[in-house]
Amino acid sequence: MTGMVADTWTLAKRSLRHITRSPDTIITVLLMPIALMLLFAYVWGGAVGRQTGAIGYVDFIVPGIVVMTVVSGIAYAAVRLSIDVQSGIINRFRTMPVAPSSILGGQVASSTLSSLFSSLVVLAVAWAIGFRSHAGLAAWLAFAAILLLFTLATTWLAIFFGLLARTVEGAGAFSYVLFLFIFVSPAFVPTNSMTPWLRGFAEHQPMTPVVETMRSLLVEGTAGPQVWAALAWIFGILVVSYLLAVAVYRRKTIVVTS
Repeated sequence: MTGMVADTWTLAKRSLRHITRSPDTIITVLLMPIALMLLFAYVWGGAVGRQTGAIGYVDFIVPGIVVMTVVSGIAYAAVRLSIDVQSGIINRFRTMPVAPSSILGGQVASSTLSSLFSSLVVLAVAWAIGFRSHAGLAAWLAFAAILLLFTLATTWLAIFFGLLARTVEGAGAFSYVLFLFIFVSPAFVPTNSMTPWLRGFAEHQPMTPVVETMRSLLVEGTAGPQVWAALAWIFGILVVSYLLAVAVYRRKTIVVTS
């Protein structure tokens, strides 16, 4: 058990070094969500913000920006894993005396840590431009728990697509669908401002309860009515993505060793 944890951390540090040494990754994972938040707050906030009622527009969009930050991070995780697969590094790791679970575990740990750090920076920038939360300690802890679970679930989804993709370019393509789900959700505008057919989709897709629960925790200090739907979606994505990723990884292992 100790050896597995040590191996996982060693491989996670390798991935984290790649992130810190890659300017394009920092731009994609960190600076782009911040730029979008500033764009929404200062360019479109005056017009769109009128639809959010009593909630200030910066307070309204912060949960959606945090979710977008996580999705940006996991997209890079899928690309990075695909690069390792295509270059043969993963096969080399399999021949080394390391715990087999640490190969994927290290990727998951590094992606989760970098996404959580990016989310923290985004929250700090949001606070600097006027975001204020009425959440107490319990609400902040609940928000952190949901953010961690959401990051883990979507990271395993990225791992699955990173293993499944035949090209590096295709590895991160799944993130476009997730971005579409974010935009067609109450992340930036209330769903009641959408056309009826779009509203029906927006109210019954996974990003909506996650964003609404995060917003309720930060703005009102309570989990809100959609917390169970959010947890159901998160755990469902986590379990299915984990099982699919492990199945694809084992299949690739059999192919390599046979």
